[in-house]
Amino acid sequence: MAKALGKATVKAEWAVGKLKSLDLIDRKSLIESKHTKLSVSEQCELVGISRSSFYYKPVSMSTEDIKILHKIDEIATDNSEYGYRLIYEQLKEEGYNVGRNRVLKYMGILGIQAIYPTKKRLTSTKHPEHRIYEYLLKQYRTTNSKKKTVYVPTPNEVWSGDITYIRINGGFMYLAAVIDWHSKAVLAYKISNSMDATLATDVLQEALAKYPKPKIFNSDQGSQYTSYEHTQLLKNHDIQISMNGRGRSIDNIMIERFFRTLKHSNIYINDYTTIKDLKEGVAAYIHKYNFKRFHSSINYQNKQSAHAVMFPEKPMNVYLEYLKSVV
Repeated sequence: MAKALGKATVKAEWAVGKLKSLDLIDRKSLIESKHTKLSVSEQCELVGISRSSFYYKPVSMSTEDIKILHKIDEIATDNSEYGYRLIYEQLKEEGYNVGRNRVLKYMGILGIQAIYPTKKRLTSTKHPEHRIYEYLLKQYRTTNSKKKTVYVPTPNEVWSGDITYIRINGGFMYLAAVIDWHSKAVLAYKISNSMDATLATDVLQEALAKYPKPKIFNSDQGSQYTSYEHTQLLKNHDIQISMNGRGRSIDNIMIERFFRTLKHSNIYINDYTTIKDLKEGVAAYIHKYNFKRFHSSINYQNKQSAHAVMFPEKPMNVYLEYLKSVV
């Protein structure tokens, strides 16, 4: 009996591991809405997604609407101080026929919100019933040549999470990522067609499975990051929760810079036509970003070399191979 139970446990753990490796789209495809013995809610729990994620339907848009979305994303990426009025004026100047209300609506789809007088970019909309946590990164602020910066002295001290809109020819997806503030390494990421708490939590779980936990995890005040499932995961690992000030995307500047670099160096110039091409292209870029690019603030090491000091018992070549295997 005990042997059979042990084998069943191994099988269950194997199945859970396989499910975690699937993206949201694949996990949604496993759910049977007309199953006679398991409700949709029970199936969602088993495959590790929220019920709202299962019922989410991508927004249907015309080719012209998609072009406007792409242009708004470009304007917002290059002008983080712009609210909807300035984005509207920029669109008009470039010949786009769109009203202010539609600009506001599309900024919501993109996960962009204008709040004055501070910086405007928010990944998603705040949930009125979710707790908002204090911003904890003020302790890392320094002044260098009259410019305020944030310096985190060691890897795995502070991580950040965020979600951004990623355009594709004829449509769009969302990219969630977790980044380490010291090394600037992208620790985990995932591409999905929906921007919800499951996406944010999946990426955090992946990062925690690969690396030692951080002291602090910082995010914006979006509902994906204030959700019970995301905050509880952080609490279960005894990680301090930090959130940007309202409307202050600059508080999460490290991951904002990565998203901007990714879009200019890869997304905008490749104009991906399929989701498969997009995923392969982003994977190749992030590998290059982690292993090939150098950064002055970490003494011109590549990001994963800097991050690898968290494995002091292993020689450099060993943990670089390890890191390559999990990217």
